[in-house]
Amino acid sequence: MQFVDIRDMRELEREGVIPGAIHAPRGMLEFWVDPESPYHREAFAQDKEYVLFCAAGWRSALATKTLMDMGMERVSHIGGGFEGWKKTGGPVEAKPSTKPKES
Repeated sequence: MQFVDIRDMRELEREGVIPGAIHAPRGMLEFWVDPESPYHREAFAQDKEYVLFCAAGWRSALATKTLMDMGMERVSHIGGGFEGWKKTGGPVEAKPSTKPKES
């Protein structure tokens, strides 16, 4: 199973991330999933179940339906989103920094 965080980068930086989740911004998700797209990402060509989440579960519910309409069979989402995940005690960590280290 692969968690897929579709929140905006600012949300990740502000709220944290689920350990091991990959980030696929909502605006790019379909392009990254579609193997015919020039933007296709290999992370979406694996034999895995993909579990999408956003902040509250609204965007991920719509994104899950869209991916199912595209033919993806093993896709679901976290009801309640990242907020629900945190409320149930799911692990959260700070977003790893992408800024270059200063010497």
